[in-house]
Amino acid sequence: MIDNLAAKLCLLLPENAHSAEQWKLLGQEKDGSLLVGWTEETVENDVFRSYTVVGHYDRTNDRLQALHQFSEVLNIVQATINQSHTVFGYVTKRKVCADSNAEAEAETDQSTLTEVEVYEAYIVELKGEEVKVHNLDTKRTKQVRIQFLYREKDDGQLDKFLLLIHQECIIIYTVLFDVSSSDFRAIKELKSESLVKVFIWAQWDMINQVLYHIHHRRIPVSLVSENEDEKETKSTRSNPTLSGLQFHDDLPHETVLNIPLNLPQLSTSSNCGTYEDDIIPLRVHDCSLDLIVVSDSKGMVCVCHHYLYRPVKPQQHILNSLNESNTVHFAYSVTLLHHSCVIHCVIPGIPWSRAKLIRPTFAIYEHHHMIVLVQGLFTHLLEIGTNHEPCCHILCGPLTTIPSRSSYLVPLLELENSAKGSKKKCDAATLEGSNTASSGSMLTIDLPTLDLVPLAIPSDFLTEVFRKETSTEVRLGILHYFLCHRNDMDVISELVCTIAEKPRSLDIVRYMQEILIGGSYALVQKNLLADAVPLLVLLPVTTMEEYTSFEIKVNDLSITLSHEKLWNTSVMLLSPQQRLIPYRSDLWTRLWDQLSNNNGDKARFKPSKVAEKLLVSLACYQPEALSRCSTPMSPSGGLVVATVSLGDLTGGRSNKLLDSSLPFNETESCTASKQEHIVSVNLRELSMYLLKHGTRTSVKHVQGSCTPLHVHAMATRHVAAQLETSRALCQMLCRASSVDPRLEQERGFILVDQLDEVRRWLLFVLLERYRCAIEGIAFPAPQGFTSFFTYLGYRALKYSMFLQYVQRSVFELQVDVSKIIMADISDTKENAVRKLTLLSLLPRSRAKRLLNQWLHPVSFMIRAREHAANILSGEVCQNRGRTSQHRNHHNGLAAFPSADRLSPLDTFLDLLTAKASLTELDFGLLIEATVTSTEDFL
Repeated sequence: MIDNLAAKLCLLLPENAHSAEQWKLLGQEKDGSLLVGWTEETVENDVFRSYTVVGHYDRTNDRLQALHQFSEVLNIVQATINQSHTVFGYVTKRKVCADSNAEAEAETDQSTLTEVEVYEAYIVELKGEEVKVHNLDTKRTKQVRIQFLYREKDDGQLDKFLLLIHQECIIIYTVLFDVSSSDFRAIKELKSESLVKVFIWAQWDMINQVLYHIHHRRIPVSLVSENEDEKETKSTRSNPTLSGLQFHDDLPHETVLNIPLNLPQLSTSSNCGTYEDDIIPLRVHDCSLDLIVVSDSKGMVCVCHHYLYRPVKPQQHILNSLNESNTVHFAYSVTLLHHSCVIHCVIPGIPWSRAKLIRPTFAIYEHHHMIVLVQGLFTHLLEIGTNHEPCCHILCGPLTTIPSRSSYLVPLLELENSAKGSKKKCDAATLEGSNTASSGSMLTIDLPTLDLVPLAIPSDFLTEVFRKETSTEVRLGILHYFLCHRNDMDVISELVCTIAEKPRSLDIVRYMQEILIGGSYALVQKNLLADAVPLLVLLPVTTMEEYTSFEIKVNDLSITLSHEKLWNTSVMLLSPQQRLIPYRSDLWTRLWDQLSNNNGDKARFKPSKVAEKLLVSLACYQPEALSRCSTPMSPSGGLVVATVSLGDLTGGRSNKLLDSSLPFNETESCTASKQEHIVSVNLRELSMYLLKHGTRTSVKHVQGSCTPLHVHAMATRHVAAQLETSRALCQMLCRASSVDPRLEQERGFILVDQLDEVRRWLLFVLLERYRCAIEGIAFPAPQGFTSFFTYLGYRALKYSMFLQYVQRSVFELQVDVSKIIMADISDTKENAVRKLTLLSLLPRSRAKRLLNQWLHPVSFMIRAREHAANILSGEVCQNRGRTSQHRNHHNGLAAFPSADRLSPLDTFLDLLTAKASLTELDFGLLIEATVTSTEDFL
């Protein structure tokens, strides 16, 4: 059940209060309190009398206070109250005949009697013997707004408020109070000063006390110009410019922002069409320009522009006849000043009758995303956080948690806890009553109905989108969201099961790589020392490329998303040293820092570069030739990467998914495993990259003084996170294929033999994709994976296909898996050829070890030939003191001497003894090979 603000406020009225109807939201202040208006009706002497009441709702204490009761019903469209709650201002809107107002008649330029809407602004003194109303003489047909300024320290001697008159001026008023009386300070004087002359749009940011406005600014003309006509033309032209005025307690305001805009078809006539009386956020604009600035105190500033257009401009009579069959392009752009880029979104084919009524909601969500909500059509989750570049966006259908009757949702301010703890926290649940908002939700209000709607993106909603979605970009965005922003490995495990439902999908490798890279980044940034934080901008965070355009299907809509880079954004902003108070920390200094960090060459480290180098180094990689003390995984070495566990990276709270074992024993039989080699190369390459781009002497845009010690610690941390994330993904894939080590009785090769064909095939396909994923981005596999995967492929594939995998280096024949495969193949004539083919694919040293253990005639012949070849070539014989393995049975004597001929063996032995001493010859092996050669074994 959705709560309603009017219904809640009715319960807060006194019991003897009269009937309250026609509730209206009039404003929101910096402390989160709301100004509301309603109509009451009383009966005196059988005469019904109605009047308007303006109240102040304190959300923190859940208390409603009636500020003023008017004598009649007024159409109040906006109100504001000062910080000490002694004066409030309001704006009325009423219809008058054009001829009764000279100004209105002049502006409408009509001779006939017509009705026009007129705005008027007032301020009211709330305390004293009688209420005093001050008319500000602002009777205008243009939209009028009033807003009190808030100060860090309120001394009660003066107040300031802004008066905004559309297309005319912005005036700041100073209210001077009479301080002679201690009980009540009446208004002694009102002083006014013009801030802005003509403007076409304005918005008040109450949190940061900033006034944004759009005005026409002349294009600067170069002093050196060859074409005088061009100079004269430029001197008369002007561009719309978005400026920001920052207000202070005691200091004068300052212009901190000037951004040239590219706004199509701005209305320059006096007739601006219908006004939207928006009060959250407080804006002055007409229907021709729907623009909103959304900011965060951490340094994020987003300029959101919503508009409708047609690719080819039709004639005016066609526009006038637009009906249900005519469609337009619904589009919006979000300019991220802190990232110096613009995100464009275009949705064609929206019926005009529907498009003209759509008002999208733009709201910052969880400090790193922006929700763009188009009720009934789609939901857009834009990644706009300051941690890294905006690239992993999520486009999906309408939110199921939003009622279908909602039309225009605007976010209410989040309230903080009181320092003393006397005030209860007022978040989404405060105004929802019994309804509890999900974590990360924000409270919004539907302006037409005053319904209170918690706006959140539930995990279940995104997992369902992931299950149904076919777009790779959306799926990657969801994976990135749960990895880097929610750090929810349980949901990631659920998404892996969804991926495993289609194991032959071409995109499954990319999904795995996103989990590996994003998961490693998430592990590294936890509990990171402040000195090493600047190095995060150099670590890989996602597989998505920056500034890429893609098209997504949402229901029947085809949505195009594109990025556009802005240049020299910092020149549009006042630098910290140019401020009235230099280097004072506020929104604009933080924005300047963000721009400084984002400018310059700060390309992130690419794991594909390591993969390219591993292609060369692994080609000549010989594990048996390496010493364990030369690898970074050495227990006695100076760098022990393996000791950095997941528990260390997560503050001791290791995820349960990463604690369980794998379906194979995590051991390697060779002296230096391939895992250690990959880890060492990653560590070397990342350390060199961070040292080059991350220290203070090499790059200016990275804050802090990152020393080589920080670089070494960060590289070690990242490599350890790579290993842990790779292990975690391998566990998830095993569970997705119904092979849970916690439920299986066996491990390793025995487990593979016990699996049924369906599970064995699914596990092989998933681990094949997993191997492809880790090799593409140079991630290490868990120890024991190589042999387990090879034996799994031996059991899941035909032998001919298995050999192709070995030949293409997909399967690696380590000693343990080679021995069990050789033992599994029987010694028939056909299988003997298979074994020979298999041995020919092994490294020489490994093949010799297996050949010595194979008691077969072919084995004796090959070893004898190699032994003889070594002696004849003069190489040192390695068989001294060794006894040959004999089968002690044979069925041929053709190699031995007879009465009428010499023995070929004797002749050959005479040749060998001439080259080597008798002690170096392995007579047993030579004789056995000679005897078995007479048999029919192939």
